[in-house]
Amino acid sequence: MKQILIVEDSPPTGTMIKKRLEKTGKYSVTWVTNLRETRELLASGESDAIFAALLDFNLPDANKGEIIALVVEKNIPVIVFTAHVSEEVRQTVWSYHVVDYVLKEDVLSMEYILSLLDRLEKNVATQVLVTDMDAEKQERIAGLLRVQRYEVLTADSGRETLKILATQPKIRLVITASDLNDMDGLTLIQKIRRHYGKEDLAIMGMVYAGEHIKAARFLKYGANHCIVRQTLLPEEFYCIARLLVENIEHIQQLRSTSLMDFLTGLHNRRYFFISGEKLFANAKRQALTLVCAMLDIDFFKKVNDQYGHEAGDRVLQHVANILRNRLRKTDIVARIGGEEFCILAVNMDTASVLRIFDELRRKIENSVVVLDEGLGEVKITVSIGITAKLGDSLDHMLKKADFHLYEAKEGGRNMIVADL
Repeated sequence: MKQILIVEDSPPTGTMIKKRLEKTGKYSVTWVTNLRETRELLASGESDAIFAALLDFNLPDANKGEIIALVVEKNIPVIVFTAHVSEEVRQTVWSYHVVDYVLKEDVLSMEYILSLLDRLEKNVATQVLVTDMDAEKQERIAGLLRVQRYEVLTADSGRETLKILATQPKIRLVITASDLNDMDGLTLIQKIRRHYGKEDLAIMGMVYAGEHIKAARFLKYGANHCIVRQTLLPEEFYCIARLLVENIEHIQQLRSTSLMDFLTGLHNRRYFFISGEKLFANAKRQALTLVCAMLDIDFFKKVNDQYGHEAGDRVLQHVANILRNRLRKTDIVARIGGEEFCILAVNMDTASVLRIFDELRRKIENSVVVLDEGLGEVKITVSIGITAKLGDSLDHMLKKADFHLYEAKEGGRNMIVADL
């Protein structure tokens, strides 16, 4: 669990925050009530284990935010909560480069804190690319992002930006100035959008005050949002960046869900053909071996008829787990319909294919599927058809593997038929 430090002198507020954090099951909480206790805690060497800190701005022995400097110095992400936010307090808070500040208002404030903590955890694996030929302005934006634990990459030209994008697939957001060393920001956005759609990559443009037409053109050319440098507030910037990144994440989650088989957690038929065609083309182009195997659960209908469809689902999940654990991460393993599974394995040693799949067959044969209470258990077998002949197309390979699967069924089931 992630350790959270709370510094709050109000027992009701501290108790509420502590309970809400612990209720998530994700966080363990250390709660102290003043500057002195915090200093002692950090001096004890425990600061290395602290994931983030929630600090009250106004404490009995530190009523002007002094607690923030103490904790930030230890490189701990800080979220400040306060009952009131004057402009003076706001300026003080942001001067310490905190993650954000939150008003002590209602339950929604606590939910916002939880969302910030969740975002901090995700940001460690989220790349943002900042492009600006002005090093000082570039560092200002990059520095804001680093406070929220984004992994920040930088470039000062359009050409460098495109090169970085081509080699860093984890980039979710590009923030670009309107003027660069080798091209303007509008040209860069056009070049980016030729290769990356809005569902894959978000773009934030930066313009100067008064450049309304340029801002509009940024949006027309493919930017998701445009900000004005001179009037940009940290809280505004963070909210926009977070919104853009989370939109990409949500789209990718939906895309991933659409390519997964809900019951087994394996890839589905759609994913198999989308990725399989690419794998086949690459194997053909580079003269790599490609093994296509069709696997079918023997007498699956009898399981459904005798024990019910929930038992059938349990059997499908059981087989899927064995396939997932026994085959390589690079192999495409998919449930393509009913009780039928398909495997595509690139660069698998053809001399080892029969051994690998026979071990898989025997693993399933010797395993037991435990059904719901009162139904006992069931043993199953599978038949497998395999081809390693590339042929003219992926569809051709599938038909050959399916024909060999038919031969395995006709030959008595619980066996493998292959042409290698």
